[in-house]
Amino acid sequence: MTQGFYELWQQQSWEHQLLQSRSYSLAQVKQALGKTRLTLQDFQALISPAAEPLLPELAAKAQQRTRQRFGRTQQLFAPLYLSNLCANECSYCGFSMSQKVKRRVLTAEEIEKECLALRQSGIDQVLIVTGEHERKVGMSYFRQMLPLIRRHFSSLMLEVQPLSEAHYLELRQLGVDAVMVYQETYQQSAYQRYHLKGQKSDMSWRLGCPDRLGKAGIDKIGLGVLFGLADWRTDASFLAMHLLYLQQQYWQSRYSLSVPRIRPCSGGIEVPYPLSDKHLVQLVCAFRLLSPSLEISLSTRERAELRDQLVPIAITSSSAGSSTRPGGYAVDPEALEQFSIDDSRSPALYRQHLQQLGMAPVLKDWEPYLGR
Repeated sequence: MTQGFYELWQQQSWEHQLLQSRSYSLAQVKQALGKTRLTLQDFQALISPAAEPLLPELAAKAQQRTRQRFGRTQQLFAPLYLSNLCANECSYCGFSMSQKVKRRVLTAEEIEKECLALRQSGIDQVLIVTGEHERKVGMSYFRQMLPLIRRHFSSLMLEVQPLSEAHYLELRQLGVDAVMVYQETYQQSAYQRYHLKGQKSDMSWRLGCPDRLGKAGIDKIGLGVLFGLADWRTDASFLAMHLLYLQQQYWQSRYSLSVPRIRPCSGGIEVPYPLSDKHLVQLVCAFRLLSPSLEISLSTRERAELRDQLVPIAITSSSAGSSTRPGGYAVDPEALEQFSIDDSRSPALYRQHLQQLGMAPVLKDWEPYLGR
């Protein structure tokens, strides 16, 4: 049996949290806004319907907390897709194994070309992404390719299939600084409905992954759900619960949060529980007040106008010039993308926009030779 947060999650009721997230009053929202240190219940008050009239006050306080901890810095990164091969069947993803698309796994030579193209654009931090295929894009592949990529960049983040604690210990030695594992949804019935085949259908294995990362001493652990699969307030409540648990249990690690919404893709689904722009802002600001040291990332899934509004308030890290295609920067720009993007600005143009907003773009904040 998976130990850790999985056991805590089993003790919770989705229906209870669903009702709880809508039960707060305006007075409780104001009380939460006046606190320096928030509880899970305070967070739920800030994402409740009662908090919507106070969104300007919530955003102002979130921006204040962001400035206190991060100043005006904005870290830039880009995803580096190495493969669209996947052994899972997920009904919302363009990489699902039933999709009749051309599959590819980048070779060492192709990866070198992709790295050079990203470095030429100014990017110095990458998020390495693959489909989930343990046999062909697993640890043996990572052992070969990660050292090649590490030579080009000061920071490596990884978003691949959940692995064992022993494998995460090895990934640290291969130069991985951060690992992102998004739960997609914390509602069991929805999780099973959207994850039909493959290892990803094992919800307990995925829920236990951040615990394994913490035990392995990974420097930064990335959390998130795919908003739109289930009720967003309830998923956010479980996500906040998970974050608070991990920060207490594995306090040596840093934590980041991503708030992706379902985007169009090949064979994709209709979004059953859409998260509006207004509610996305409310959600991000509430997470900032819950955890002032939390790194919050916003990807090019979102349109440029929304990113320009939200980044100065509470975002600390954002992607730029992204391609969600394996080989999409230099090798094969026409390959299938995992999902569509809305902000197509180049890294250089995005940096200019950030500076116009009064932000300080950061391409590199770590020197590898100092060691971790």
